Amino acid sequence: MSVKHPIIAITGSSGAGTTTVKKAFEEIYRRGNYKATIVEGDSFHRYDRKGMKKAVQDADKEGRNLSHFGPEANLFNKLEDLFHRYSENGTGQIRKYLHNEDEAAPYKQEPGTFTPWEDIPSDTDLLFYEGLHGGVVTSETNAAQWVDLLIGVVPSVNLEWIQKISRDVGERGYSAEAVTHTILRRMPDYVQYITPQFTHSHINFQRVPLVDTSNPFIARDIPSPDESLVVIRFNKYRDQDYTYLLSMIHDSFMSRPNTLVVPGGKMGFAMQLIFRPIVSEMIEKRRQTMEF
Repeated sequence: MSVKHPIIAITGSSGAGTTTVKKAFEEIYRRGNYKATIVEGDSFHRYDRKGMKKAVQDADKEGRNLSHFGPEANLFNKLEDLFHRYSENGTGQIRKYLHNEDEAAPYKQEPGTFTPWEDIPSDTDLLFYEGLHGGVVTSETNAAQWVDLLIGVVPSVNLEWIQKISRDVGERGYSAEAVTHTILRRMPDYVQYITPQFTHSHINFQRVPLVDTSNPFIARDIPSPDESLVVIRFNKYRDQDYTYLLSMIHDSFMSRPNTLVVPGGKMGFAMQLIFRPIVSEMIEKRRQTMEF
């Protein structure tokens, strides 16, 4: 962790909704005029799209599980190295994973490929990571130890699956059967490498549906924000003005001394109230330290 070079990481599995949280932070950066280095977790996958397809096929033939959740398909050591180097001196290397034609066109590359590694700018206020492994800890790597604010995005698992199936079928053209197969293949790595991160996270956001999601594999619609609650658990940042938050967020309540529950439609608003002062304090401490 670092005062001069703070790191904020949002971690959650595919389809969990980390992109929504990313947008909330981008608004905070815009309002505060903060300069952030944006890091996408997909850029630390080991294989490009074609390479991953072949690696999965080879693993299936050998009776092994291989998924984007586990270490074999990712560069955990390189991610930790980025966090470590940035925390110490504000440096490091990043690249982009080009998901589609629109992202790939400016680089004149095929979708599903990586851009070359390049040095990050030297004058950023903070590093912001969004992806699968912002808090990953294994026997060989510990990315979580370098993160100043680690946020877990953890929908109830059936809701997470509904969101993933809906996105991959509707936006990426996969069949429901193919997405279900991916979910099953990923499960061992999900249990071993995704879930444990939420023990290390400082604040967790868990969206809980208020409608029947008992069979996510036949659900046709994602429950709307108004059909859900968001459970916000504070770990490191427990010292909140809960009275203020309860007064500002209508219909919110405390379910435990460190747990705030808000209506699903108020999730973005709650994030603004909670994170804006935390980020502001981070940047102010950084600037004061950099002056000396």
